Amino acid sequence: MTEEENELAEALRERLKIISDEASRRDPDQHVKRLREISERIETSAAALPQPIPPRLAHFLDRRSYDKALALLEGNAD
Repeated sequence: MTEEENELAEALRERLKIISDEASRRDPDQHVKRLREISERIETSAAALPQPIPPRLAHFLDRRSYDKALALLEGNAD
């Protein structure tokens, strides 16, 4: 995995942590803010990937299928 792919994978993992953080959800404004910030980080990381992006990864990122994108990056995609 390239450095850029590692950064994207880490951002995708962080997104999963935020989504599952029950304490964060108790403060909806803060939770949404955290989700916005990680979404921006994902977008920035995706834009930094070496071109051309593999078609399947590009598809998952375009569709915001972030769980599938992470699985692909980690080598666990179907």
